[in-house]
Amino acid sequence: MSSDDKIREAFKQKDWNEIKTNDSWAIFKIMSEFVEGFEKLGKIGPCVSIFGSARTKPDNKYYKLAKDIGYHLTKRGYGVITGGGPGIMEAGNKGAKEAGGVSVGLNIELPFEQVHNDFIDNDKVMNYDYFFVRKVMFVKYSQGFIVMPGGFGTLDELFEAITLIQTEKIGKFPIILVGSEFWAGLIDWIKKILLDQEKNVSPEDMDLFQIVDTCEDAVKAIDNFYSQYLLKPNF
Repeated sequence: MSSDDKIREAFKQKDWNEIKTNDSWAIFKIMSEFVEGFEKLGKIGPCVSIFGSARTKPDNKYYKLAKDIGYHLTKRGYGVITGGGPGIMEAGNKGAKEAGGVSVGLNIELPFEQVHNDFIDNDKVMNYDYFFVRKVMFVKYSQGFIVMPGGFGTLDELFEAITLIQTEKIGKFPIILVGSEFWAGLIDWIKKILLDQEKNVSPEDMDLFQIVDTCEDAVKAIDNFYSQYLLKPNF
């Protein structure tokens, strides 16, 4: 029997009706995560999300910068939302906590990095099984994204937000990339390849985000945006 025949035989032996049933029941788990998120986050007021690597250590300059940004955002009246984990997420929550402000964690269940940090308000820790539900909460209830250096997850959140704004699926909100040294290569590639060479993005798409290097400039960018627009959920 060839390998293709073995694969076909394996498919025949599966109980696809049972699989479909399990998929249907998963809807209720998904609904419960949406309902809990909408009910809790709808009450917390204006917030800014801080994204970045879970692997960043407390002695790293970006950890310290994320903590300062969380602190000063809170002093300006914003709550802070993070993914709830260690690294940059912990730093953002720590800054908010030290400033006496709202500190929210949207934790995701993973084989690693799944334990939430200690600087989230006790009543504002939410746990998710589904990345897509969690991302909806970030986008709906954040009045701005502060994007620190990170890995694939950070880039995922960044580009999804840019895409949703670009396609007018949500209202525009400030997306601030912190650390020109870190982001320079990516932005150069976007400009040279996506914009100039391939024409896959428009010149105005480059205005959907901005790069800063200091806590002061990051907080100022959020404030400047909302000196012109109302604070409200994004959809």
